[in-house]
Amino acid sequence: MTDYTPPKVWTWNKANGGTFASINRPIAGPTHDKELPIGKHPLQLYSLATPNGVKVTVMLEELLALGHKGAEYDAWLIRINDGDQFGSGFVEVNPNSKIPALMDRSGATPVRIFESGSILVYLAEKFGEFLPTEQPARAEVLSWLFWQMGSAPYLGGGFGHFYAYAPQKFEYAIDRFAMETKRQLDVLDRRLAETEYLGGKDYTIADMAVWPWYGGLALGRMYNDSGEFLSVQEYKHVQRWAKAIDARPAVKRGRMVNRAFGEPAMQLHERHDASDFDTNTQDKLAAE
Repeated sequence: MTDYTPPKVWTWNKANGGTFASINRPIAGPTHDKELPIGKHPLQLYSLATPNGVKVTVMLEELLALGHKGAEYDAWLIRINDGDQFGSGFVEVNPNSKIPALMDRSGATPVRIFESGSILVYLAEKFGEFLPTEQPARAEVLSWLFWQMGSAPYLGGGFGHFYAYAPQKFEYAIDRFAMETKRQLDVLDRRLAETEYLGGKDYTIADMAVWPWYGGLALGRMYNDSGEFLSVQEYKHVQRWAKAIDARPAVKRGRMVNRAFGEPAMQLHERHDASDFDTNTQDKLAAE
C-alpha cells in the first residue's frame, strides 16, 4: 500500500466505490424519467430489504398484526444496483435518492415521507403505536432511534464497506471501524442488561430501527464472516434481544418484503396483499 497525497481539488473517479460504485456519484437529482407505480392501498412503499428498508416493512407488518387495517400497503421493489432510485418519480418522493420512501395517499393531499427514522415516527404517530406519548418514555425511545441514525453509518458505510465491499483491504480503515462497531455493540449490551427493549419494557420503533442493523450483525447475517471477526457472541444481552425480535411473526414477514437476494423462499419482491407471503415468494413463482 502506497501513501496517498490528496490533490488540491478532488475530481470524480468513476472507478471509486468498490462493490457499489455504480450507485455512487457526487451529484443529486434524477438520471432518467420513470414514473413510480401506484397500487390499491393508501400507503405506497418504494424500497429494498436492506437494513433501512426492513425497518419500515417490519413496522407496517407489526401494525397490521395489531389490526390496523389502514396500514395495508403496496411495496414496490427498488433495485438500487440498477439505479431505480435515480428515476424521476422516485426522486420526487425522496430527493436524496435513498430507500425507503413512502407516499401516504389516505388524505386529500398525498404526503411524502423519506428517511427511515422519519417514516417510523410518522407511522407511529399516525396509528398511535410503538412510540410512547408521555415523557420520559417518549424521549428515551426517540433517543435510541436517533442513536441508530447517527451510529449505523459507522457500521455500514464504515466497517461493512471496508471489511466486505472495498476493492482492497486496508488495515487502518478496518481496525478503525471495527473498534467503533464493537464500542457500539457494548453501548447496546449495557443498555439491554438494564431493560428488555431499548426504550424500556415495551417494544418500540427504537427496536425496529436498531434491530435490522445490530440484530442482523449479532445473528451473523451481515458482511460475510464479520460476526466471528467481531466476536458478536460476547454481547449476551444483545444476543437475547436480537433472537427475541427475530422470532416475532411480523418481523419474519417484514424481512421478506422487497427482498431480492438470498434464499428464494425468503424473497417477496412485491407485497400487495397478505396472501402474497403464501403465493408470491420467488421459490413458488419459480416452481410455476
